[in-house]
Amino acid sequence: MLQHHIEACVKVPNMKEILLIGFYQPNEELTRFLSNAQQEFKLSIRYLQEYAALGTGGGIYHFRDQIVSGSPEAFFVLNADVCSAFPLAEMLSFQKEHGEPNSFVILGTTANRKQSLNYGCIVENEETNEILHYVEKPSTFVSDIINCGIYLFNPDIFQHIGAVFQKNQQDMLLEEPTNGWHRAEAIRLEQDIFTALAGQGKLYVYKTLSFWSQIKSAGSAIYASRLYLNQYHTSHPERLASNKEGGPKISGNVYIHPTANIDPTAALGPNVSIGTGVTIGAGVRVRESIILHGATLQDHCCVLNSIVGWDSTIGKWARVEGTPSDPNPNDPYAKIDSETLFRDGKLTPSITILGCNVTIPSEVIILNSIVLPHKDLNRSFKNQIIL
Repeated sequence: MLQHHIEACVKVPNMKEILLIGFYQPNEELTRFLSNAQQEFKLSIRYLQEYAALGTGGGIYHFRDQIVSGSPEAFFVLNADVCSAFPLAEMLSFQKEHGEPNSFVILGTTANRKQSLNYGCIVENEETNEILHYVEKPSTFVSDIINCGIYLFNPDIFQHIGAVFQKNQQDMLLEEPTNGWHRAEAIRLEQDIFTALAGQGKLYVYKTLSFWSQIKSAGSAIYASRLYLNQYHTSHPERLASNKEGGPKISGNVYIHPTANIDPTAALGPNVSIGTGVTIGAGVRVRESIILHGATLQDHCCVLNSIVGWDSTIGKWARVEGTPSDPNPNDPYAKIDSETLFRDGKLTPSITILGCNVTIPSEVIILNSIVLPHKDLNRSFKNQIIL
């Protein structure tokens, strides 16, 4: 999913560098991904690892010297767990047309009244788009304009974050020592910064009409993939597969990596993404799924509403199926719900996920299940987590 964030940033005029900030230990896959991205986009892309989970505000404040080292006029902050059309250039234009030169911009969109309670809610001045009031996950309805987790800042933001940091330090001197979240540098951008800045003429909202969704669960990833594939009609039509003589049958939006080997009798789509080095045999049916690199789908197997992990194998005539968790199609403002993993002591029906190097034998059914990596299954499973 980070590929889409990077592609959006690269399109911004005069973009100089992309920094990825996180608490996660960098591994070989991330290092290779960043190296390939640098070569493809001819732009400096680096990963900066936090010493602890510091929150969005704490993370950018901790690395403020790295961010301002090139004396940028402005910089974007994009949460990694969202999918969007990323109207970054439009946000830049909006900032120049609205408010003070040193104002900050939040990307917003419209949600329905019930689901708005799950997000940061924005009350705006409808004439100027200034944010008058900001509440993170309110207990009662505040506004149907929600925070998309995509921000445009300038270096002045660090003065406001620094003030919170100083206050946290003073508060900690008066409290007993604690571990975990209670550190001076752990700063939540939404609760600690936006709530205080609202109504001061510093914070503005740019409302987008294009698609946006959170990615809080694996089921959200398939929905996000569908949104991106649909966007490819305008942004990258060359990436979408089409029906060709001697090729597989394509229905709807399908992405196939050039290195994938697919039998011409296979049927793919709609909303399917096929990764590098994937092998798909004769008569295979794939719909609403993501097939990651190196996976093998043997003859006549069926994969629906599932994510197949790296280097996994699905045997002949096997069926791997999940339950979609899409937003209400009859509500234009509905967002995807972040389902809990369990409900009433049972696994919530959702998409099926196969971890890396999973082997599914021939002629079995895997339904609404999560299979952890490196498992060789020998029978069918339904509504289970296979450890």
